[in-house]
Amino acid sequence: MKGLWIIAHREWLSFFLLPVGWVVIALYMLVTGVVFAEATLRPGEPASMRDFFGAAAALMIVVCPAISMRLISEELRTGTLECLMTSPLGDLSLTAGKYLGACLFLFSMLAPSLAYVITLWTIADPAPDPGPILAGYLSLALVGMTYLAIGILVSALTASQTLAFLGAFLILLLVLIGPELLLPRAPAWATSTLRTLSINQRVQDFAKGVIDVAHVAFFLSVSAWLVLLASLLLTSRRWR
Repeated sequence: MKGLWIIAHREWLSFFLLPVGWVVIALYMLVTGVVFAEATLRPGEPASMRDFFGAAAALMIVVCPAISMRLISEELRTGTLECLMTSPLGDLSLTAGKYLGACLFLFSMLAPSLAYVITLWTIADPAPDPGPILAGYLSLALVGMTYLAIGILVSALTASQTLAFLGAFLILLLVLIGPELLLPRAPAWATSTLRTLSINQRVQDFAKGVIDVAHVAFFLSVSAWLVLLASLLLTSRRWR
């Protein structure tokens, strides 16, 4: 467990030592800042951050691949993965540590946007309902964690950061819009399955202030399985 946290801390710090970390934060704050100013601060309308959270969740399909693309791909490219794999640290601990470090950076990226919440509470009358705001941030964290898990899995497949980014982006795009495109054409027996797999449906529930334990369990379990699968890919490299 100690080794896992050492890996996580190292990965978290590395994002602040590389340009990509600051570019990701700047991109996120710029886009969400524009959405907040244009869609949230509307004179004469009730204060709501629903559009903000919708835009932030959509932005994750670019941000998360940018964060995760180097997690394992860089180790494969430089050959340092072999050194890590010969250490006492297990493959699962190594993968989970890198994933946790990426999640910590994601949370660090989300934190500055709390300034928008403070701004809204300061100038809005009446003050916004805190329930949807709390649920919205929880949804961003859970969606981001799931997307990062997909990203680290793709990163374990290639030594190219570019391919890792593009692969994760295309998969996330398919995951995001696939169920929505299929729902209108799906037979009745498949509709419930597609709704279960739809991330948009779950994000919309969070945006309403509904924190469903089933939604939380879905994101956490999917993330855990994907990280486990990524660790199994690393294990398979030992026998090549």
